Amino acid sequence: MATIKEIAQMVGVSSAAVSRVLNYDEGISVSQETRDAIFAAADKIGYKKKVIYPKIENVVMLYWVSCEEELEDIYYQSIRTELIELAGKMNIQLSIVRKEEGLEAIQPDTQAFVAIGWFNRKELNRLYEICSKGVFIDTSPDEKLFDAVRPNLDSFVTQMVDYYMERGHKTIGFVGGTDRNIDTGQSVMDVREWSFRQSVQYYGCLNEDYIFISEHFSVSEGYRLGKEMVRKGKLPSALCVASDTLAVGVLQALNEENIQIPEQVSVFSINDVNVAQYVSPPLTTFHIDIPVICESALELLRNRVLTDSKITKVVFVNGIPVFRKSCK
Repeated sequence: MATIKEIAQMVGVSSAAVSRVLNYDEGISVSQETRDAIFAAADKIGYKKKVIYPKIENVVMLYWVSCEEELEDIYYQSIRTELIELAGKMNIQLSIVRKEEGLEAIQPDTQAFVAIGWFNRKELNRLYEICSKGVFIDTSPDEKLFDAVRPNLDSFVTQMVDYYMERGHKTIGFVGGTDRNIDTGQSVMDVREWSFRQSVQYYGCLNEDYIFISEHFSVSEGYRLGKEMVRKGKLPSALCVASDTLAVGVLQALNEENIQIPEQVSVFSINDVNVAQYVSPPLTTFHIDIPVICESALELLRNRVLTDSKITKVVFVNGIPVFRKSCK
């Protein structure tokens, strides 16, 4: 690992001088030539200045995900685990309040919160009364009140459809789940289904017979929808699936029915969970960088706390397609 001492030896100055220059201390009396030499040496040996984060205390993670939901979809567990680890590195004191505890468990001295899961309107309004500085991960339930960081699901699905159309597919299907209205709690169309409908309609190949929707993003529901697809004889040549969890169930159902993948049906999904590379066949999917999502959320939170900013922000994080054998 490159050190300040190495830079000092290369330039012929003291370690203290190097440290002050790299920290942009205007009070140190060195020539511009020496400053340039110090930065050039640091760049040459790959020196990276250690980031020192000011401590932020009394931050709560609101984990509004049930045990059943976490077991069904490892995505939430991955976010929770990464967030806890990253908060420690960024000197953020983080405690957890779970859904079953309720908002009443939030301590009065809470400075800010980061939230995972689904909240209704009553909870959001009450939450704003308790603590107005908050960041939501994976959802943006009220962009006027709170910051949010989300994977760019709209773009992922559009890219899937474009990929299939470029390869000559004429029948493209969709397997997904529903979202919920925060005011009524009723099921509403998820952004991935909306994006799929818009994209295939643009290409003139929207067919309701090839759209299969559940209220849950689970392996069992993916399996059920896959079986229903085969039973109805509605087999498109390509499938966009809203999550890997659903896709694992779909693959299982199609394999049991001796449907050849990708020869008869190509399958493209979202999340890139660990199991995606081990199913049969290995799943083509969009990789969502959870560390980047969590880091972005905590940076927004830090900005809220340290600057007392009143401007809310929504950050969309793009993903990378990982091509495996479920697509030709």
